[in-house]
Amino acid sequence: MASAEAYTLWLHIAAGVLALLGGFGALVTSKGGRRHRLSGRVYVAAMTAVVATVPVLFAFEQSSLRAFLVLVAVFSGYLVFSGYRTMTGRPVGGATTVDWLGAALVVGACLALGGWGVSLLAAGTGMGLVLSVFGGIGLAMGVDDLRAFRTGDPRDGPVVDHLTRMVAGYIATVTAVAVVNLAGTPVPAVAAWLGPTALGVPLILYWQAKYADVGPLSGVV
Repeated sequence: MASAEAYTLWLHIAAGVLALLGGFGALVTSKGGRRHRLSGRVYVAAMTAVVATVPVLFAFEQSSLRAFLVLVAVFSGYLVFSGYRTMTGRPVGGATTVDWLGAALVVGACLALGGWGVSLLAAGTGMGLVLSVFGGIGLAMGVDDLRAFRTGDPRDGPVVDHLTRMVAGYIATVTAVAVVNLAGTPVPAVAAWLGPTALGVPLILYWQAKYADVGPLSGVV
């Protein structure tokens, strides 16, 4: 009989595959259209399951790999959560308790991720630089969100903010999948870490330029 850990792992894998498919569908479909909204909802639901199962897996096995996955899950999960809230859930004129908690959680996780990276660099492990950069990006975003919640001064228009965070969350998700599944293969580790970013950042820049002057699109997600 399969163990509870095995069931959780299979649920995590299935949710991850569904998140990859849903996120890809949202990327390639017309923004604001029915297929985009459906793909986006699938992506958000699947990512919720991915993030929820990672701490459970860590409870079963306190390994460095699973600790890494917990931190990345918080980072990518927050990007998706905040991107979704930007378009659908956050009340006009302010953030709620769940927004504050989410931003505080990602700040803590990315402090740990960045600190881990610094310790690896000090030990002479080059991949510590990547962890430090990812942790720094998440930390800066979380701190900026907390500032925006306090002042009520948003950074970008809702559409740009939504697309930026959703694509960034997808990049982080693909990166985690690549790092875990390509370890021990001939593919260089740096390609697994930086390949999704190299492909995804131009998309973010393109949509930031395209939707810079666009107001709220009803039901983008």
